[in-house]
Amino acid sequence: MRFDLTKDKSLNETYKLMAQTIIPRPIAWVVTEDDGVVNIAPFSYFIGLSSNPASVLISVGHKADGSQKDTLRNIRKHGKCTICMVEEFDLEKMHYSSKSLASSESEADIFAIDTKVEKDNFPPMITSAPVAYFCHLQQEIDLGGGSTIPLVLSVNEIYVDDRIITDKERLTISFDPVARIGKSYAFLGEEITPPPIP
Repeated sequence: MRFDLTKDKSLNETYKLMAQTIIPRPIAWVVTEDDGVVNIAPFSYFIGLSSNPASVLISVGHKADGSQKDTLRNIRKHGKCTICMVEEFDLEKMHYSSKSLASSESEADIFAIDTKVEKDNFPPMITSAPVAYFCHLQQEIDLGGGSTIPLVLSVNEIYVDDRIITDKERLTISFDPVARIGKSYAFLGEEITPPPIP
């Protein structure tokens, strides 16, 4: 079966097709702040773009009523965010934090998500996060309409919890991330080392 997206294809149907076939997708907690209110939102449309220059991309949709999500508004206003990777033990809080709240409410308060200021002049990071990226907005990408705004973010600094560094000399890192598969979440489970290339 083929689906022609150039014809009248609903946004919901296209999302279902892409979200269930581009898998697994890493989940990142994007932390922003405005007027003292800490906003925490999980994103699975998130990917590394480049290591030189260090940059990542998140795609931000809109609220059900068509208004900007707090994440988009805050990044546009302040030009920065803190992106935290999610580990298995934070699955429940991460899922809860996807609930739409008023801009004056903080997921940190509502869902008891501990945060800490790790880098001055940036939003706080999730205290339990194994990795955090401190980012500046580099550019928005115009996709020619639609409700999703891709944001290219320059990575200024990366925090890595010492507990997940298994070899400091080789800078080997190991942790238990959460991924998105369609409407469900998944743990990566067993890692497979590829054989040598002949």
